[in-house]
Amino acid sequence: MKIELLYFEDCPSWQIALENIKSALRIEGLNVPVELIQILDNDDAGKKRFLGSPSIRINGIELWDEKREVYSLSCRVYATPEGIKGSPTVSMLQLAIHRVTSENESGRQFTGRMCLEKS
Repeated sequence: MKIELLYFEDCPSWQIALENIKSALRIEGLNVPVELIQILDNDDAGKKRFLGSPSIRINGIELWDEKREVYSLSCRVYATPEGIKGSPTVSMLQLAIHRVTSENESGRQFTGRMCLEKS
C-alpha cells in the first residue's frame, strides 16, 4: 500500500491530516510510510491534479475525489461527523484504509469514491 499526502507549505491543516493518517494506520495495525508531496505552485497543482491541501491518495487514488477543471494551490475542507474540518478525521481515514485493504483482498478495484458513514 502506498499512501501520499499532498499539501502546500502554508496550509494550516496538512500536519493534522498527517497525524490523523498515522493514528489511523496505527489503529489498523499497519506499518506503512506516508509520502509527503509538497505542491509548489499552480503549475505543479495542475500537473499533479491537486484537489487542495491536504489531499490523501492510496495507491494513486484520491480518497475523496472531486471533479475539477482547474487545479490550484488552495485549502480543502471535509464534511466530518463533527462538521466541516480542514482534514478528515481518524475514523474517516480508518474507514478509507479498511475499504482499500478489503477491496484489494477481494480483488475489487478501489475507485476513490468515499462517502461519510454515520454510526
